[in-house]
Amino acid sequence: MKLITFTRNGCAEEELGLLRGERVLPLRACGFSYADMTDLICRSTPSDRAAMAAAEGETISLVEVKLLSPIPHPAQDVLCLGLNYAAHAKEASGFSSDAFGVELAAPIFFSKRVNYSQGTGDPIPAHRDLTQQLDYENELAVVIGRDAWQVSEEDAQDYVFGYTVLNDVSAREVQTRHKQWHFGKSLEGFCPMGPCLVTKDEFSWPPAQRIYTTLNGKLMQDSRTDHLIHSISEIISVLSQGFVLRAGSIIATGTPKGVLMGIPGAEFLKSGDVVTCGIEGIGELVNTVE
Repeated sequence: MKLITFTRNGCAEEELGLLRGERVLPLRACGFSYADMTDLICRSTPSDRAAMAAAEGETISLVEVKLLSPIPHPAQDVLCLGLNYAAHAKEASGFSSDAFGVELAAPIFFSKRVNYSQGTGDPIPAHRDLTQQLDYENELAVVIGRDAWQVSEEDAQDYVFGYTVLNDVSAREVQTRHKQWHFGKSLEGFCPMGPCLVTKDEFSWPPAQRIYTTLNGKLMQDSRTDHLIHSISEIISVLSQGFVLRAGSIIATGTPKGVLMGIPGAEFLKSGDVVTCGIEGIGELVNTVE
């Protein structure tokens, strides 16, 4: 099931729906009433979601709506994994051994402030007053479906609601200058997500989907989501030993090789660049740098 947050053309009201090919089924018209996607995640039961998946009703064309991020207003900061693909860890160390030359025996966690997550088709602000080293990071985002406390790796799958595509946009010199990554990852507009939220039943466990990025049509990143150093099960288990992962929490699992900081002589993102982050089975998140 592919869940979306959208607005109808010319209307500011956010709605929830099911994405079915090139058609959208509004959930409210089928009798499902939730304040937003986080409310749906927190309050819907398995039987509710089964009923949603089977729902029928009048659909509208995808061209008549604007897709927003599936979770435009995350309830908490996004939790992120650093250096979680081996080849990316190597390229990052080559860019800055001081910032990225670390042992990978334990997961590297950091948070990303997200006041508003824009969706596919929306711009990425360049923040030229703060950065000249703007970079992309395509990541599989895992959305937690129920409160998780001291969860074992064996049980971690039971706490996953679904997945989306997240571009962990980064200001590299800000990230490295501050010796921790929060500020350089958290500028306004640095967390596009979308185009939809796919429920976990759509994928095998763990997800083994192709993850890829193009920049102005050129392939830059190309890997698979089961190539993580620290698995989704490990991530959920480790975090939940120390604090409760609330339903609706978003975990960005790390990016593969191919970011701009890892390519000698590459230009960082500039105005007009089009970044397409895709994950097989979820879709493509397309954003242009302002």
